[in-house]
Amino acid sequence: MSYIDFLSPVHKSTQRDYLARVNDPEYPKAKAADLAKNWSFDYWDGDRRINYGGYRYMEGRWEKVAKMMADHYGLKAGDKVLDIGCGKGFLLFDFTKVVPGLDVYGSDVSNYAIENAKEEIKDKLTVANAIKLPYPDKHFDFVYSLNTFHNLHNYDLEQALREMNRVSKQKKYICVESYRNEVEKANLLYWQVTCEAFCTPEEWDWWFKLTHYDGDHSFIYFE
Repeated sequence: MSYIDFLSPVHKSTQRDYLARVNDPEYPKAKAADLAKNWSFDYWDGDRRINYGGYRYMEGRWEKVAKMMADHYGLKAGDKVLDIGCGKGFLLFDFTKVVPGLDVYGSDVSNYAIENAKEEIKDKLTVANAIKLPYPDKHFDFVYSLNTFHNLHNYDLEQALREMNRVSKQKKYICVESYRNEVEKANLLYWQVTCEAFCTPEEWDWWFKLTHYDGDHSFIYFE
């Protein structure tokens, strides 16, 4: 298992006002979280004070991430790739641009996201929970999950990580939110609206060892 950071350029491109997120008079943190956890319109395309504020495809935004991952894992035409927590499938679509002929699949707990997914790959996406993936054992050449597993309760993390292992032949990558100090912990608490597993890197490593997760990983920090 290696630490490989593919996400920092995208994560750090967003400016964040942590205190405004918590203290907004119309959508204070608790109200925003209640709305976001429905995983519907408010989470994806509602007010920016709730979450994304309009999650739309942006040419080139995810393509550079897809290329880095495709190059690192040696993906080629015909390989089967699964995105656990795929949202609207934007990264998966960009994978098909950088590796023509790649066979992409995605799962997400949000009906709204799948219904409003990128039209070109919509038929390859399915509504499913990470703890029970509707795919055969060792079915995919590469399985990844970005900013999804920290949204699971601790009691579901073990099963979800084991499911990720089960459907993968070998190559895997996961990115989750974490914190290394009290400042990052406070910022994470202020900014997130759906996180349930608040784990340090050491705690995530404990989960990986417990479940025999042998893929690569990285962490998102709110510095």
